[in-house]
Amino acid sequence: MSTPYPFTAIVGQDDLRLGLLLNAVSPAVGGVLVRGEKGTAKSTAVRALAALMPEVAVVAGCRFSCDPGAPDPACPDGPHEAGTGVSRPARTVELPVGASEDRLVGALDIERALSEGVKAFEPGLLADAHRGILYVDEVNLLHDHLVDLLLDAAAMGASYVEREGVSVRHAARFLLVGTMNPEEGELRPQLLDRFGLTVEVAASRETDLRVEVVRRRLAYDDDPAGFAARWADEEAALRERIVAARALLPRVVLGDGVLRQIAATCAAFEVDGMRADIVMARTATALAAWAGRDEVVADDVRQAALLALPHRRRRNPFDAPGLDEDKLDEALQDAADGDGGDDDPDPDGPGGGVPPQGGGPDDGGTDTGGPDDGGTDTGGPDDGGTDAPGPERNGSGDAPAPGGGAGEQQPVRAGEPFRTKMLSVPGLGEGAAGRRSRARTEHGRTTGSRRPEGALTKLHLAATVQAAAPHQRARGRTGRGLVVRRDDLRQATREGREGNLVLFVVDASGSMAARQRMSAVKGAVMSLLLDAYQRRDKVGLVTFRGKDAEVVLPPTSSVDAAAARLETLPTGGRTPLAAGLLKAHDVLRVERLRDPSRRALLVVVTDGRATGGVDPVALAARAGRLHASEGTASVVVDCESGIVRLGLAAQLARDLGGSAVTLDELRADSIAGLVKDITAAGRAA
Repeated sequence: MSTPYPFTAIVGQDDLRLGLLLNAVSPAVGGVLVRGEKGTAKSTAVRALAALMPEVAVVAGCRFSCDPGAPDPACPDGPHEAGTGVSRPARTVELPVGASEDRLVGALDIERALSEGVKAFEPGLLADAHRGILYVDEVNLLHDHLVDLLLDAAAMGASYVEREGVSVRHAARFLLVGTMNPEEGELRPQLLDRFGLTVEVAASRETDLRVEVVRRRLAYDDDPAGFAARWADEEAALRERIVAARALLPRVVLGDGVLRQIAATCAAFEVDGMRADIVMARTATALAAWAGRDEVVADDVRQAALLALPHRRRRNPFDAPGLDEDKLDEALQDAADGDGGDDDPDPDGPGGGVPPQGGGPDDGGTDTGGPDDGGTDTGGPDDGGTDAPGPERNGSGDAPAPGGGAGEQQPVRAGEPFRTKMLSVPGLGEGAAGRRSRARTEHGRTTGSRRPEGALTKLHLAATVQAAAPHQRARGRTGRGLVVRRDDLRQATREGREGNLVLFVVDASGSMAARQRMSAVKGAVMSLLLDAYQRRDKVGLVTFRGKDAEVVLPPTSSVDAAAARLETLPTGGRTPLAAGLLKAHDVLRVERLRDPSRRALLVVVTDGRATGGVDPVALAARAGRLHASEGTASVVVDCESGIVRLGLAAQLARDLGGSAVTLDELRADSIAGLVKDITAAGRAA
């Protein structure tokens, strides 16, 4: 077994270490989510925490870590008699992102259950993590069905495995620790709220600290055991402090004045539900115990708010976590003044040696998109620049600037997002679990059965009985039980939903640059991005203007990164539509090689114009037919405006073998039509 990096040897990262230590003192806090860029010691700190956790007493031989003082009466290995048990180190169990359901919750031997009535159960990771730490690296990439199972176990403190009427239950109470890089996508709100605390980590920009990080890491890599030995005294002292804080925790007093401050703070930040209040109370109590005090003070409440509220105040996935510390101080002071100060602790009392916690600025509602006016609109009623004659779809070109392109206009803010219609890829896929297009999945409605290719995961009971029935006499059946053999078992085939790659190709040329028009276009794309976030899609962003197209954002699970790039998107210049479509083709070709099972949906946002070069109309049509020939599902969001409409976007949709939808029709509450199913190339009309 490799020697873990010592927890006390981690340089800086005060917030990260404090959040983990508070959970070690009081597991009831509810775990911690660690958000930060790659290479910031997130995983190292979590794995190092295991060595500091006090040992746990368990029933000897119990695979489910029952407490000998109060054994679980429903334990599959029970019943157990109360006794002294044995002690062992607390476990840190890692849940791989690609784990199967059976690996997480355990596997039931269906064959023995049917033929013998025996609950032969092999425990999973939830059983291993009971009374320990369950660690999920890259938790934001966890499949939805595993997230659902984690939510159930975290809410009930137990895991249930049910297969065709046979069920097993065991206790599953664990400290949930997750790490994630926000650039790779955000976490579902339901799971986000299950984490008691959240901390943001980033690499220090101070040269001396960075030098010390490298020095210690190189020393550890050269001699892990020797390096750990040099930190043994510090580790032992920290372990003793955790034990002392745990012993003090039940005696810590949480006064009414402090409770009022907690409630007022949660109300001021408009967090949903009551979990935030409870987590703040538990965190403040743990902070007091960690500082060696038997009473919670105002500084504990403030510190608890900075740890427990940032991830709960988000109103949409494009809001970054964080708290306005001035607003926090105002809420705490208002609560103290309203209570009269009789029971409140001294606001300037000691902080107990708690490391400082940076809350980050409150960016909810901050305009990152640049000026609102987007520059002076000098064009006609339809576009953002003066039209000049030239070869294009409609016979009039975008305004050229000196040197061959229109002047770049400053970015405009996106319009108000709205709920969009469902856009889906036709056919039946086999991609990653999500909520967009139909697919064969491990979860969903049962559509048939087949022989299992590997381990049986979902039994189709009727098909299994039907396969076994003709052979009962030959197998010597005499009693009421069914004689089942391995060849009789049938796997249920299920249909659910998958996540897709939604690649946006956005026209940012001068013809789209009129202020109000581009604001509406960005609002529509932002709405589609929000829909992609909710449906667990990957997204990419290609823009075209001037002379060429650009991959603004390669395909990623980070929808908020796409939203940020969209806000700062400049406009102006000619309309190289063909270049945008060909750039999208290159992106999709590479993504098919990387992830062949994830189907793509191409969303082209344009008014349909094409300018620049020789015969741009024909080039755009050929590029569209290239996508159609490869079966790429596509939809064109028609941004043409004005009384006279030329239908250029609709023609582009026909070239792509897809469909066109106007900005008004894109709204889910419009009366223009029902759900739009995108037609793939070659599909009969």
